[in-house]
Amino acid sequence: MRANLSEAWRRRRYKGSFILRLNDAEAEVAETQVWLKFAVKCQYLNIDSGRKLYSQYNQILALIVTMINSADKWMLTKK
Repeated sequence: MRANLSEAWRRRRYKGSFILRLNDAEAEVAETQVWLKFAVKCQYLNIDSGRKLYSQYNQILALIVTMINSADKWMLTKK
């Protein structure tokens, strides 16, 4: 996810590329949430820790979606 966000940030000159990388980051967050569910179900992670982490990833997900929906705000302008 971090790599996708970093790459998206560096591609702010190109809206399509920026949004594509943010979409990749969004998918990575969702995948991490699936792995958190598995970790709790397999008892590698206790339920309270799993819920806390899942909630934090929901917050990250919301921020990424906000960035996607307001991509123009984040774009670099040509001078």
